[in-house]
Amino acid sequence: MSEKVSEERQTPKARYRVGTLEKAFSILHLIERSRSPLKIHEIAEATGIERGTVFRVLCTLERHQYVERLPDKKYRATSPRRLTRLGYAGPLSGTPFRRDVTAGIQRAASELGLELLMLDNTEDDPEANLENARTLINAKVDLAMEFQPIDSIAHVVGGLFASAAIPLIAVETQIPGAVFFGGNNYGAGGMAGEALAKFSLEEWNGEFDYLLLIESPSRGPACQARLVGALDGVQRILGAFPKSRVIHLDGHANKDASTVAVARALRSLPSNARLLISAFNDPTAVGALQALREAGRGKYAAIVGQNATAESREEISRGDGPLIASVAYFPEHYGNRLMRLALAILNHESPPPAVYTEHVVLDCHNIHVYYPQYAALDRKLPAGNVAS
Repeated sequence: MSEKVSEERQTPKARYRVGTLEKAFSILHLIERSRSPLKIHEIAEATGIERGTVFRVLCTLERHQYVERLPDKKYRATSPRRLTRLGYAGPLSGTPFRRDVTAGIQRAASELGLELLMLDNTEDDPEANLENARTLINAKVDLAMEFQPIDSIAHVVGGLFASAAIPLIAVETQIPGAVFFGGNNYGAGGMAGEALAKFSLEEWNGEFDYLLLIESPSRGPACQARLVGALDGVQRILGAFPKSRVIHLDGHANKDASTVAVARALRSLPSNARLLISAFNDPTAVGALQALREAGRGKYAAIVGQNATAESREEISRGDGPLIASVAYFPEHYGNRLMRLALAILNHESPPPAVYTEHVVLDCHNIHVYYPQYAALDRKLPAGNVAS
């Protein structure tokens, strides 16, 4: 789904809105809320409006004395409003994915001069997380963003913000009443399954013995969606196969537990069994990789992870192991995209109910395109490694 959030739903009032004027207000509101003057490219990136259009709007606003152009080519409002205050409650540490999301939000808010209140949501203390929501409400934030790892309180969190009439963006986990931003878990799972199936076609003439799905049930619907997608993705290309060939393992979302679970499974399978492995996230993918290496069975396996974290990118870039790919979510870009979505909502635009991040199957052929620190390899890998 597109991340462009300025397209209005076709309500009667929406038909009579003036597009250029809408853009002008978006630009003006951004400049008014900014803590410091902004350059044209910063305004364009934050609003999603083409730079040439931003320049023309700024010239018009300057002529009518709504903004002024400074000697350093930055723009500021002639009568600034109160700073926009955003709130973010989510896991501020833990997995590389979560750390990247946190850092990106901090960076983007700082660059746009937005006031940001950040609170740490936990994995196992629902009362503490509910108190975080109440803290954001009491702070009278203009908009809140919630990365809520405890599914059982999602309805309560959504109800609290709805009662306070504070717009809410749900990051990565669904919350009733909130605009969702994050991964398309079923779609990303499907991409992983198709990558595994293509590997099987190229390397094993479309044959394989078992499909291992490394789950993390504690992660709720997101885990289930990814692995259902992976199973469907394999079957779209290779056709249906008996459920007896699908093995479900609980990797507890971490490397060590995944290593133990996969090692245990390997001991019960033939030594030459051809294995396709879809992991819920990259820590569990790397755990599966470690188990395969310790058992000396990497030759007969292919793994695809999720999130494309630094550890898996390093492994994938070598192009010589069973970890053939990972589906990227680009958490380092979440901050800029969330700020754009937040400002659109505050500017009374009508976003779709779900805004998905970009997904790409990263392999050794294309990883350098998205992460230039990894040099492209000339070695030809199986078709299963080629991005969808």
